[in-house]
Amino acid sequence: MDKLRVVLLFGGRSSEHSISCATAGGVLRAIDRDRYEVIPVGITRDGAFVLEADDPDRFALDPEHLPEVVDNGTRVRWPESTASRALTVTDAAGERSLGDVDVVFPILHGRFGEDGTVQGLLELVGLPYVGNGVLSSAIGMDKHVTKTVLEGAGIQVAPWVTLTRAGLASDPELWKRRVHSLGLPVFVKPARAGSSVGVSKVADWAELHEALDTAFAEDRTVLVESAVVGREIECGVLEGREAGEVRVSVAGEVVVTGRDFYDFEAKYLDAPGVDLICPADLGDGELFELQRVARRAFEAIGAEGLARVDVFLTDDGYVVNEVNTMPGFTPISMFPTCWLQTGLSYPELIDELIQVGHARGAR
Repeated sequence: MDKLRVVLLFGGRSSEHSISCATAGGVLRAIDRDRYEVIPVGITRDGAFVLEADDPDRFALDPEHLPEVVDNGTRVRWPESTASRALTVTDAAGERSLGDVDVVFPILHGRFGEDGTVQGLLELVGLPYVGNGVLSSAIGMDKHVTKTVLEGAGIQVAPWVTLTRAGLASDPELWKRRVHSLGLPVFVKPARAGSSVGVSKVADWAELHEALDTAFAEDRTVLVESAVVGREIECGVLEGREAGEVRVSVAGEVVVTGRDFYDFEAKYLDAPGVDLICPADLGDGELFELQRVARRAFEAIGAEGLARVDVFLTDDGYVVNEVNTMPGFTPISMFPTCWLQTGLSYPELIDELIQVGHARGAR
């Protein structure tokens, strides 16, 4: 059987650059080399597409030295039209072909990658790819739009207020009243960022200004959101194969014991104060309802390929926090861990995603 040629696309211009690189290291190490030929393409922090070494050790997640894509002077060129699927690379020796591409696996987090921009590029040149399309990627990246769509679909979300600097300047007292109506504590979040980058918990209104500055440093639109009291639960969702039903994994639980919330350091740098439990201790009815809500959220944003749905289990049921269209995907991240507990190993999960993306491109 001929191997599929897969472009593994990672890095990028967002503040989650290093997490994308760490995911790339995990995928490079685990992907089935008997089935796939891998072309690692990194995106530098400045947005240059470079040909990277096929070496997972270069992208290990070391808290003392986070991995990144460094400009090595190469330049990868995408096909000029849908008439070709051939990638080329230019380096000191000139230009050469990397061969025809069967599918692209964009493991990019944050803006300029997870938000539909790269998906749009791939659509324009006619290359099949893994994961969500342009619209669902854009919806999932923007927390305000996600909550608006979910609320419209009858899915419970936490109350929120969306702010811009221009809006705040136009009528400060109006926006102050709206934000204060949420009550304390609140979370302040950039609308379009992930991995808890730029997120602050505010327990005193005197802390709000600093929290807004932190969030506005990441995005021009910011959400102030009511804190939800409940268990923090996550589960993975996969697109059905061959028009089959959407599949939902068992649940994982984030138990915060010594931190304000599940922040970047706890997620990726092994900071103390958070325990990840998978499978979560849920009754059959609770798990069934979680999977129903996760499936509805996935379908509400028009998701394809994969997503991780984050919820709070409250006394009034499930409140959806976010729908992540390219969740953390390192081998120890919650998304692959939930699928492992459901019966799908990390290499099998990679294979599943590639096969679904490739098949969708052939339709």
